[in-house]
Amino acid sequence: MAEFPAKVSTQTSTADAAGHGIRFFLRPDMAFLKSIPAILMVVELVFGLLVWALVADSHYWAVPAYGWVMFVALFCWLVTLILFVLLIFQIHKRLSVIPWPMAIFIYHAAATVLYVTGFITCAASTKVNASTNDFNKRAAASFFACLVMIAYGASTFFSFTDWRGPGSNAASAQA
Repeated sequence: MAEFPAKVSTQTSTADAAGHGIRFFLRPDMAFLKSIPAILMVVELVFGLLVWALVADSHYWAVPAYGWVMFVALFCWLVTLILFVLLIFQIHKRLSVIPWPMAIFIYHAAATVLYVTGFITCAASTKVNASTNDFNKRAAASFFACLVMIAYGASTFFSFTDWRGPGSNAASAQA
């Protein structure tokens, strides 16, 4: 019993000192910024912005198909922006209820399918007989939509490998 007071510390700590406080700092994850998935998301954001800006600057309401292209470009751009902010500031780690690797894979797969349809619609609706200015904008939008579609496809691959983990294939899954 004589050793008991020497082994016990009566020093109290505050919640902030222990790291469990209310303070909430957003620090960017620099390792994520240097990763291939982050670079692909930046490519998706930049080229996706170009797609919807070019379509919006042309007279897209004259051709109903461009409404779909505009929806795909804006929807995917906004969701990718939100997802990028969540990942770069590690907010997704505080929301542990959501299975993030699977959710990110599902989003990238859905965005790839949406952009395939958006690219095909944009390219097929670009007519040479339109005004030269609108034709150039729509042709450039088709080109950038193709690049974004490829970037989303690559993101789907990387998010699938992140979701399934390293080394999971049919050969190693056999019992």
